Amino acid sequence: MKDALAIHRALLGWEAAHEIVRLPIAMGHADELPKALGLPADRCLVTRVYSCGEAFRGHRFLAGVIVQAGARPSAEAVRLATGARLVRPARADLINAVTEYAADLVCPLLLPDSMPLLIDQHLVDDLPGDDVVYTATGEPSTALGIRGRSLYMLCEAKPVNLFQPSARDRTSRPNTPDFRHPVA
Repeated sequence: MKDALAIHRALLGWEAAHEIVRLPIAMGHADELPKALGLPADRCLVTRVYSCGEAFRGHRFLAGVIVQAGARPSAEAVRLATGARLVRPARADLINAVTEYAADLVCPLLLPDSMPLLIDQHLVDDLPGDDVVYTATGEPSTALGIRGRSLYMLCEAKPVNLFQPSARDRTSRPNTPDFRHPVA
């Protein structure tokens, strides 16, 4: 299983400023990060994993979705963004096997190339470059602190509007699905 040490080593290799934070209380789910750190939910990011069925070839794949702690995008938004025919939250055993992270503590870094990763567009738009965000590390007692823009650049997630569109989003081009990765 991947853990804080694996993430730390990768970030050192990428020369990315970061901090592995020891939490005062262990968490069972990444949604508990704001409480554990005493921070607002918009500073704590959660990677939710969905099982997707491809429309044309029948392949199944997992997709990750980065949102603020406590937020849950609609399955329809994830379906449209991935181009999948069917989308539902992935089973814990499948998440563990494919990501090598504990299912409820997935970090958006070091995920398999076969797993498309989406990020809520509003997180990208509202993220000042030097603000630190926190995310799970695969372990219940640690969190990763990293500049939001650094995390976004390193995880290479595709920005997508995963929630109710705002007035500005209604005038922009719709997202074009471009993910066709089967689970290995």
